[in-house]
Amino acid sequence: MSSETLQALLWIVLPGFVAVGSALLSALIMQARMEVSLARERAATAEARALALAQNQQVEERIRAAEEAARRHALEELLSDLRIEERRYIRESKSLFVTRKCLVVQERLFFRNLPLSDWIEREYWLEETGDSAAQTIASTSRKLLPVTPRPAG
Repeated sequence: MSSETLQALLWIVLPGFVAVGSALLSALIMQARMEVSLARERAATAEARALALAQNQQVEERIRAAEEAARRHALEELLSDLRIEERRYIRESKSLFVTRKCLVVQERLFFRNLPLSDWIEREYWLEETGDSAAQTIASTSRKLLPVTPRPAG
C-alpha cells in the first residue's frame, strides 16, 4: 500500500472514527444528564411524599382530637343530666329493754326527671339506750350480724 492510499483511507476512516467517538461522547453526556434529571425528580417526589405524609398525620391528629373533644363533651353533658335525690330521717326501734336511734339515708339516681334506681337505704347507728345487760347483748349481736342496706319500697 502506498502512502497515498493510506492517506486517502485515513481521510475516509478518520471522520467515521470521529463521528463514532462524538456519538459515544454525546450519548454518555446525555445519559449523565438523564441520571441527574432522574435524581432531581426522585428527590422532588420524596419531598412531596414526605410533605403529604406529614399533612396526613396532622389531619389524623386533628380528627382524633375532635373526636376526643366530642366524646368528652357528650360525657360531661350526660353527667350533668345525672343527679342523686337524697332523703334523711331518724328511725327509732324499740325492743324489750333497748331503744336504738339510727340515721336512715335513702338515695335514688335520676337521669333528668326519670328515676334510674329504686331507693337505696343505709342506716347509721346513732345511740342506744336501755338496760346495760341488754346493751351488751345488742352490741355483740350487732357485731355478729352486720347491718345490710335494703331497698325501700
